[in-house]
Amino acid sequence: MKLPWLIGLLIFAVGFFIGTEFTNTYNSQEKSFANALRPSITQMASFGLDQNDNSVLMLNLLKFKDKAAYEDGRETNLSGRQAYSIYRDEVIDHLEKVGAELVIAGSINGLIIGEVDELWDVAAIVRYPSKQAMLKMIRDKDYQESEKHRSAGLEGQLNIEVSEAFFGAEDDGPT
Repeated sequence: MKLPWLIGLLIFAVGFFIGTEFTNTYNSQEKSFANALRPSITQMASFGLDQNDNSVLMLNLLKFKDKAAYEDGRETNLSGRQAYSIYRDEVIDHLEKVGAELVIAGSINGLIIGEVDELWDVAAIVRYPSKQAMLKMIRDKDYQESEKHRSAGLEGQLNIEVSEAFFGAEDDGPT
């Protein structure tokens, strides 16, 4: 099992790549990061055009709303975290349908490296057998029904595509 390097990757990504803004000390250019609820058209097209059959890891950095807000306007007393928990419980079945799995998830407690105005609440890594499997899942009617709870609960997120290789090495693994 490759869990130790996945945990290392999660710690690295959360500690180095997160934040709304940071200054790159190597070339003094500011980098900007913004949470979003859904991918842009450009992001989705780029993701969908890649037809390789390689597995893909998705690092999810999640920020919850204080109070859930459903797009259909329904009244609710749920917090954002509670609404997302409904989605979380349902998405496990959707992942299994396409051969995907939740690898690891947990609350974000703080930063060791870097600065950010506000931390995300949760980090999770999901492994899909391919990008096409992920696209198949999100097009499924049952998934789209579950996704209403995700949208109601999330303020936004970063969803980072990660190749399953040893810290940037080619697919041949560590040397």
